[in-house]
Amino acid sequence: MLDVLIINGTYPDFGNYKTGANNSGSKMVKGNIGLKDGSISYVGEGEPEAKEVFDAHGLVVSPGFIDIHMHEENFLKEGKKCITSKHMLEMGVTTAVGGNCGTQRQDIHVFKSTIQDLGGAPINYMAYTGYNFFRTGLGFDHHEITGTGDRVKIRDLLMKEIEQGACGVSFGIEYDPAMTFDEMLFAVGDLQNPNYIVSAHYRDEDHINTDNVDEMIRFSREIVPKFQISHLSSGAAFGKMNECLDHINKAMALDPGLNYDTYPYNAFSTYIGSTVFEDGCLETWGVGYDSILLTGDPYRNTFCTEEIFKDARKNYPDMLAVAFVMNEDAIREAIVNPNGMVASDGVIAGGHGHPRVAGTFPRVLGKYVREEEALPLVLALRKITLEPAERMNLKKKGRIVEGGDGDLTIFDPNSIIDKADFMKLEPPAGIKRVYLAGEIALDEGSIIKENLGSFIPFDIGN
Repeated sequence: MLDVLIINGTYPDFGNYKTGANNSGSKMVKGNIGLKDGSISYVGEGEPEAKEVFDAHGLVVSPGFIDIHMHEENFLKEGKKCITSKHMLEMGVTTAVGGNCGTQRQDIHVFKSTIQDLGGAPINYMAYTGYNFFRTGLGFDHHEITGTGDRVKIRDLLMKEIEQGACGVSFGIEYDPAMTFDEMLFAVGDLQNPNYIVSAHYRDEDHINTDNVDEMIRFSREIVPKFQISHLSSGAAFGKMNECLDHINKAMALDPGLNYDTYPYNAFSTYIGSTVFEDGCLETWGVGYDSILLTGDPYRNTFCTEEIFKDARKNYPDMLAVAFVMNEDAIREAIVNPNGMVASDGVIAGGHGHPRVAGTFPRVLGKYVREEEALPLVLALRKITLEPAERMNLKKKGRIVEGGDGDLTIFDPNSIIDKADFMKLEPPAGIKRVYLAGEIALDEGSIIKENLGSFIPFDIGN
């Protein structure tokens, strides 16, 4: 007997999808889905006996959304509240990948042990180990060049995190501008399995040319692991998105290890004290101080003046700021491109921050799929389920197939939309139910169980 049978729903059938191949066979199909012992045990048109039956008439039954680029909780500073992953669960995410942009927020063993102490997390977690985290930890200034001996120390620390289950190494090149191409190559020199992943936050926000994207394409060619260009929207949405996508698409045709992720908002967010906001940034973006929104006390929900901007940089460097500097048309281009994945880049501090942490996936499905008809539903779902699952070597996630993990997100395609804005992180509309490991984690917007998730060590197998 099944634990639950979901009837009358529509789900994505990705067929024999492969990156770079002709995938015209992907389609939405109607059928029933059965869960038992944490896995999908039935897919078909019949109605096997089940302890519970859920009628998904008019709803989409999707593999649980996978956020391949977000920023995990900082348990050391914020306690064991799991605020970030609760937002993730509310928008249908069942697995998320932290440690991005080189900004790992605690040692992985601390992160894992905290989740274990809690008896589980609201979602499943995976993580990169962040290069900048250890570079800064050894005392290096953002503009200070490292020597050979220091690079060996950093690489040794990274490899210890790999042994703890990290999926690969992330870099935040813009945050440490002195970081060189060769320094990054040295850091990942011991990762000789092609299933590992390396990701990078571009070098700077120079919207005059495509050099930043081209640097990462060159880097991908030099390394054994797969390579992920992080949040393309915030690196190319300044008037050069077409050119950047053209370079990436051509490179991906030759390099199957290369890909990118992007988020559906025309504003980015990072710490006000970071190098991103150094002198000259506003001139580069062509905006004034009033395009920068601060998210923490004493300036929560305040747009900057020159005085406020300088005070926040000096006295509140760990406050998150939101910069409204990107082109909406470019955001759309990055999302609808046949290549690429959608990810949130979600990060909050003290429970406040950019709405992408609470609205990314419903926004794509509501705004770009339903309202604008900019891309078909099955392609959007592929970008937030199957592609990140394959990227992360999660063989039992990302598809509705017998034997797959019982992580499902059920939503109403006619009402799903983000509700979070830049002032308040409201949960989305239209997420009807989320199953994690075959159990109900969320129902009609209410979290039912917040400990069904765990830390997933990276599997480097074939």
